[in-house]
Amino acid sequence: MPLPRNDFQHVRTTAYTHTESDHREYGASNALGGQLHAAGPAIRRAENSRGIPADVARQLGYERIAYSDPPHQPFPGDADLTMATHVRVKTKPSKIKGPVKKAKAVKNQPKIGSAAADWSRWPAGTTFRLLSTGQTYRVEDYGWALAGRNTIDLYMPNQHEMNSWGAREEPIQVLHWGSPDDSLKLLLPRQRYKHVRRMVLELQGNEQEAAAMQ
Repeated sequence: MPLPRNDFQHVRTTAYTHTESDHREYGASNALGGQLHAAGPAIRRAENSRGIPADVARQLGYERIAYSDPPHQPFPGDADLTMATHVRVKTKPSKIKGPVKKAKAVKNQPKIGSAAADWSRWPAGTTFRLLSTGQTYRVEDYGWALAGRNTIDLYMPNQHEMNSWGAREEPIQVLHWGSPDDSLKLLLPRQRYKHVRRMVLELQGNEQEAAAMQ
């Protein structure tokens, strides 16, 4: 069953990279027609996360498939997540009358990584933070082994980092939920793939029919 749609969730996470054998055909492209991006460096160590090697995760039945459809990017970009704050700056007394000057300081925006998931559970464009590392990811991909599962696949820039992550149970904070309607529009023309058909059924509210698909 899908996880309850809360802003804080505990999910299974795996990892993938563009140099895997099932992804080389598509290069570093995501299912939205854009480019895959690795997340920025961890803010804190994931000491409480227990992982298993990525190759073992693959043997347990996880693989990923990407698609090379025309570009679709109707979701917020990195610039939409820029955070700003106003800082009061003290000035020396002067004869000029007027309000105290303020300087606008803009914090460094986080580098958002790409992630793959079942779009009927985490719609494309859903942005979340890994609470164990502080890294931010956006759902931009999907895969046949993700359909009908509460698993999120995190993009890594190389196989070493992919294998280091393995498979972990992770607490996440959803910062922005993607649009189910936009996700459905993107998936409708791709229903020749069985796993896409399953996501479409769930997005249309046909959960029982979707669950019956094997």
